[in-house]
Amino acid sequence: MYKAERTTVDKKRPPPVKVLSGQLRTAGARGHMDPAEGVQIRVGPDRYLLVSLVWMQGTVLEVQLDRNMVLLMDETGTFTVQGVNSIPKGKPCLLQGKYVMVMGVIQAAAPEPVIRAVKVADLSEQAALHRRMWKLEVEDLQRVMA
Repeated sequence: MYKAERTTVDKKRPPPVKVLSGQLRTAGARGHMDPAEGVQIRVGPDRYLLVSLVWMQGTVLEVQLDRNMVLLMDETGTFTVQGVNSIPKGKPCLLQGKYVMVMGVIQAAAPEPVIRAVKVADLSEQAALHRRMWKLEVEDLQRVMA
């Protein structure tokens, strides 16, 4: 039998976790943010999950390509996404009103979450479905991971 070994990359960057901006904001306000380790989000009574790479979804409110950032809003609040100019194929979907998915690394949790983008994808074609399902997807994944 082969024994699976964890590399230092695995230890530093676990897979992305689906989160809501309100979870990051609350964790940051509680002081549960360590830039080297990530953010401890609450996923239930006395249950926390350490996250650093996140998957978030929201509606584009404001685009500031000159500042390399966009402002998005999910059902729990707003969050800022930085580094959008360096995302291949990401710019076409960064228009006000579009519903997008962002995968990225947490830069700050409070007072407003800031994510450095790794990937951006347009979900606008089926935005109504994605919006309805998003909170359920987040809760389901976090329940499994915690």
